[in-house]
This record gives sequence, structure tokens and C-alpha cells, in this order.
Amino acid sequence: MATVLGTYGWALLVEHQAGLRVDSVVQAVVIASALGRVQRLFDRTDRLVACVVLPCAAAGGTELSTLIQEHPLAGDAAFVVGVAGAIWVRRFGARATRAGTLVVLPLIAVLVVPAGTVPADGHEDTAWAAVTALAAVVWGTVVTWTAQHAGLVKRPPPAGVTTAPRSPRRRPGVSTRMALQMAAALAAAFAIGRNLWPDHWAWVVLTAFLVCSGARSRGDVLVKGAWRTLGAAAGTVVATAVSGEFGPRSDTAVVVIFVVLAVATWLRELSYAYWAACVTAVLSLLYDWFGQSPGDLLHTRLAGIAVGAVLGVAASWLVLPIRTEAVVRARTAAALSGLGELMEADWRNGPAVRMAQARFTYRVEQLATVTAPMRILAAVPVPRALSAHRHPDHFTLRSVTALRRCADPVDELTDAAGRAPDALTADPAVTRRRAQIAAHALTVRRAIGRRPTPPTAPEGPPQDHLTPPGPTPPPDRSVPTTLTALEAIDTQLAVLGALFGPPPVLTPEAPAAATG
Repeated sequence: MATVLGTYGWALLVEHQAGLRVDSVVQAVVIASALGRVQRLFDRTDRLVACVVLPCAAAGGTELSTLIQEHPLAGDAAFVVGVAGAIWVRRFGARATRAGTLVVLPLIAVLVVPAGTVPADGHEDTAWAAVTALAAVVWGTVVTWTAQHAGLVKRPPPAGVTTAPRSPRRRPGVSTRMALQMAAALAAAFAIGRNLWPDHWAWVVLTAFLVCSGARSRGDVLVKGAWRTLGAAAGTVVATAVSGEFGPRSDTAVVVIFVVLAVATWLRELSYAYWAACVTAVLSLLYDWFGQSPGDLLHTRLAGIAVGAVLGVAASWLVLPIRTEAVVRARTAAALSGLGELMEADWRNGPAVRMAQARFTYRVEQLATVTAPMRILAAVPVPRALSAHRHPDHFTLRSVTALRRCADPVDELTDAAGRAPDALTADPAVTRRRAQIAAHALTVRRAIGRRPTPPTAPEGPPQDHLTPPGPTPPPDRSVPTTLTALEAIDTQLAVLGALFGPPPVLTPEAPAAATG
């Protein structure tokens, strides 16, 4: 909230000094409310990129707002292309993903100001929008840096931790599928919203965006869509009941809006439904501040939310859908890749060991995020007549449980490697067990990817960092603990192997058929 309040103060100052429209203040608050959370993941390079990308996006958002009012069809098309393009660039990595998120923020601000309440009177606000966005980045950087060094906010993981392992590319890729889904949802939302509610189409478009954004799979969008829709409807009803007490241009309404934003920031970590409820409540209060009667629009807003939610879910399920099974398999294989890196690392290289451990932990957390909606679906009671037709993917939930049970042994291995790297590296039993677990993890990864196991190659000379030359030192006290941790990890790998089955067998005829 410190980022929001500081940006709001700057926007008010610019509005009074430069004679700008009130929508410039609204855009600044919308950008800052999301920027404060996004900046927690930024490193120095990301902040420099934000200083360029966000001001340009804010200027473009201001021009887009004018275009939508003067030429609705062209403005709608530009909005769809802009949001879809910001999602498509995720294919270029984590840094491009964060840059794309910055591009979306000013575009969403276009939907917040009620249509027709602010006249389109030229391009005077464009440059000031860029300046205000730059001020928001600078102020947000100062606030985030202070909070991180004070221990109030966790520091982001290094870029090497969040880098995903290379995997066979799907055609089309996940980011392309998500971009096309978003484009379809937004295009349908604009078409239906403008025809059914010409003056309130933004509710349909905004809800379709909220439901469709960040949807990692069909199951994910179904659960999140339901939560976001229920939260948005509840927030609209509550805010409508309260907002009539303030009236147009009420200072009290502004105070309530910031209080609700603060509550939304706090509750977002618990459930996105709370965030959706608070955001729609803020929109209802803001519309009341602009003079739109909340009681007369309640049914319109609820209908718009329902239609937008249906469009978002339908687009994610029908337009190049991303199967939950495929996402779970990919995230599980990525976590096992991090585990294999830990087994194969030189344990005398402390930074390499800690990096492999951090990658494994991060990827398990990413898998848990994907499977969380599946746990909600599994907990939903189903009538007995329909339970026979319900075929849950057992590995979807059990895979994350098995990998989480590897977390403590992995931490024990990292600590042991830090205490006695030479002794563990020289111990033949530990060396042999590490090699076996690395091979076991690779076998499970091949089963997950349904890739055949290649013919066994003759064993080469031992690696220097696994079996160093010289006399074997006496056993260290860390050896039994390490072997116990390795055994626990191998047990969970056996569980994963049973879940995904054995990898395909490469028969002698397969290579001949492939070459012929």
C-alpha cells in the first residue's frame, strides 16, 4: 500500500498542476496497486526494464482509452491484441513474462473508468501518464528495497533458481495457447458486452480477463474461475449496498476505496476470491463516485460478471486447451530434474549444491500451485450416480505429495554436504547411492515424458568429483545421516515410478523404422 499511496499523492499533484483529467489518477492507482506486488520478484535488470516498459505502456494505455471512445471497433481490437501479445511474449522466459505483466497493467486501467464519464479531449495526458508511471516504478523500487532489507518482504529467488529446464516444445507452445485463449475470451466479451450493455460492457470484459488470466490448465481455470466469479459477485453486492451512502465525488468513498485495497492486498495470499471481491467492490465504489446509481446497476453488473466468467472458462476449455495432466507431468519432471542436478553436483562446490537444492524446492512449490485447484475439485462432493463417471488422475495429487516428502531429506543432504563435503564425496557407499538415485530420477522422468530408455552404454571411467583419487578417509559421522536421507528420497522415487509406470522400451525395430 505504500507504493499505492505514494503514487496516488504524485498523481494528485500532477493532476492539479497540469490540469489533467481524473482518469489519470485512476490509472496511476491501478498501476501502483499491482506494481507493488509484481516488483517483489524484480532484480536490477527487471527494474531497469520496468523504467522503460511501464511508461511506454502507460502512454499507450492513455491513447487506447481515447481510441476506444472515438473508434470502438479499432480500440477493442487494439486492446485484445495488446493483452494477448503481452501473454505471448512469455515464451521468451521469466524476464519477458514480467515485462508482459507490466504492459497489461495500464490496459486494465482502461476498463476501470466508466465509459463516457471522462471526455476524450486530445493527447495532452499521454506524456504525463508516462511520467507518472516512471514515478511509480521509482517509488515502488524504493519501497520494495527498504522492505526487503528490513526483512518485511522476502527477497526474490535468483534467476538461476527460477529458470525452467529445457523440454521438448509443444506445437503450439503454452504461452501461445494462453494468448489465443485470452484473445478469444476478450473478443467475445467485447462483442457480447457492447451489444447487451452498451454503456457497461467493461464488466464483461474485465471479468473475462480475470477468469482467463494466469489459467495454467483446464482444471485451474475452472476452479479459479468459480472462485473469482463468486468473489466478484459478492464484492459487487456488498459495495452496492454500501456505496449509496456516499454519493458522487465523496471524499469518504475515496478513503473507503483505499481501505478496501489494503484489505485486498492482505487477503490475496489466502485466496484469489477475496482479491476479486475487493477489486469489484472498489470498482462499484468508484462508479458510484463518478455518479452512476449503484442500485439500478446491480443486476446489470451481476449479469455482466456471469457472462464474462462463462466466456473466460469456455475459451480456456475450447481454444487449444491445456490439459491438467500435461502440466502436472511437466512440473513433476522439472522438479526431478532439479533433484538429479543435486545428485550429480560436486558436493565440494557449496554454491552449486545450494543452487540445486533451491531449484528443487522452487519447482516443487510450482507443482503444488498447479495441483492446488485439483485438491479443491477432489474435495467437492459428487452424487453417487455421477461418481462412477469421475476418473481422477491419481498422480495429479500424489506426485506433489511424494516430492514434498523429499524436501526434508534434500535439506539434510544440503546441510551434510556443507559440513563434510570431502568425506561424503570420498565415501564409496554415498557415491554409489547418489549415482543410483540420479539414474532412478532419470528413469521416472522418461516415464513421465513417455520417452523410451536408450540402450545401456558401457560404463566409462568414474567422474573426478564423484570418486577422487587417493586413499579413502575414515567414515564420517555425516555418512549414516546422508545414506538415510538418500534412502528416503529413493523411496519416494519408487512411489513416483509406480504412479507414472515404467518408460517405454526401445526395441531394435524402432530405430530402423525411424530411419527408414
